[in-house]
Amino acid sequence: MTSDVVTYESREGVAIISLNGPKQLNILTHELVDALRAAWERFNASDDKVAILTGSGDRAFSVGADLNDPPELWKFVPGIGVPVDKPIIAAINGICVGGAVVLVQFCDLCIMSEDAKFTYPEAKVGLSGGLITSLAARIPHKVAMEFIYGLADLDAQRAYEVGLVNKVVPADQVMEVAMDYARELRDAAPMVLTMVKRFVSEVLAKGPSENAGISLRETRAVLESADFKEGAASFTEKRPPEFTGK
Repeated sequence: MTSDVVTYESREGVAIISLNGPKQLNILTHELVDALRAAWERFNASDDKVAILTGSGDRAFSVGADLNDPPELWKFVPGIGVPVDKPIIAAINGICVGGAVVLVQFCDLCIMSEDAKFTYPEAKVGLSGGLITSLAARIPHKVAMEFIYGLADLDAQRAYEVGLVNKVVPADQVMEVAMDYARELRDAAPMVLTMVKRFVSEVLAKGPSENAGISLRETRAVLESADFKEGAASFTEKRPPEFTGK
């Protein structure tokens, strides 16, 4: 599958999922959010064992949400908008801003180029969905607060030092190193990877926005289900419903 704003490539049992708007620095639009959500669903249904999430172009992984028409970012975050039990590796070149940082923080591993950096300007532009607060469960509290408040960016070395990034490498090696990780995970026992990922998600504290996103995902799934349509129709037609669990 290839879309205008997100591409999906299966390579050696690894899904390469790319934000694909380099001229706009991979800005997060409603279209991109929906396309990335569809990519996670395709990954879940595929034989691919691992996903690498990256951004097209060298200048930016993503400059974050389109401030002129901000999308609901929770919809495309793995583990919130879409449950994903397989490993996900973020491969970061260039800048990673705002909502794009949220996306990366919910990946399992992260490879980052030496000249890349994370920045979170939301307090300065007056916008936040709150999902960034889950960062405090992943890096030291005071470091997280300094970053979330917009007082300091995290360059690649600092991100590595505080545990947000696994490896920092030259820009031309980011995908190569991410693929090295992916091949090892591809050949590991999938039941074990799924189990430990699920257990880790239960260990990590969840903030209000994270819990709200998960609740929205679940309740919308019911509202959009065939069972709901069947229930409403059977009530109107005064007959017993025939539910299918779909």
